[in-house]
Amino acid sequence: MRPFRAAYLAAAAVAGYGAFTGRARAQWAAKPLLMPLLAADVASEGRALPRAHRATLIGSLGAATVGDIVLIDPDDDRRLVAGASSFAVMQAGYAALWWRMGGRPTARTTVPRAVAWSAAAGMLRVRAPSVARPLTAYGLTLGAAAVLASDPALGRPGSRDAATVEGAGCRRLELGALLFTLSDGLIVLRRSFARGERARRLTEGIIVTTYAAAQCLLADPTTHLRARDR
Repeated sequence: MRPFRAAYLAAAAVAGYGAFTGRARAQWAAKPLLMPLLAADVASEGRALPRAHRATLIGSLGAATVGDIVLIDPDDDRRLVAGASSFAVMQAGYAALWWRMGGRPTARTTVPRAVAWSAAAGMLRVRAPSVARPLTAYGLTLGAAAVLASDPALGRPGSRDAATVEGAGCRRLELGALLFTLSDGLIVLRRSFARGERARRLTEGIIVTTYAAAQCLLADPTTHLRARDR
């Protein structure tokens, strides 16, 4: 296994353990390492990718690093909003990348996410009005990136980016987008409904685990398959 990716999986396991058990020290030790390790993997293993493609992935992971650090304490609403802002930058980077690769909205990919976004926005207005507006705005960037990542035509010949994604790669990106949406949806549910300490830890553990799995799929340079000369 690639060394940076192996280190990422180890750090993700420690971060998940810290989230499930409420051990903040484990999260502080491991979570800030996650995205830099993925960025190092992109830098070392993604040399065949176009320079702009690689730079967008690394820049997006940099924004995610800020969000990870801020959201180690997810019960502070100011941190929640600041983290959402950082992740909005990341989602915008991913969306720009997949648009350049030929991803486009389709009814199949857009309608379910629009329905989910509307439901989440309504729930936030009722259950968490103090953070409803910024989290709803973040949801738009999440949905846009997920829609493009789920387009079966992603990476088709003729896209602006020279990188291509074949069938298995498309499925990995779609699964990564789904896991990311699940993770963020659980953040909303945790903020709105989880009251007991046990429920909050369980939910936070699932959030961290699904998030780590999502990023592992979305930022894998081997998923964004080899650059082709055109």
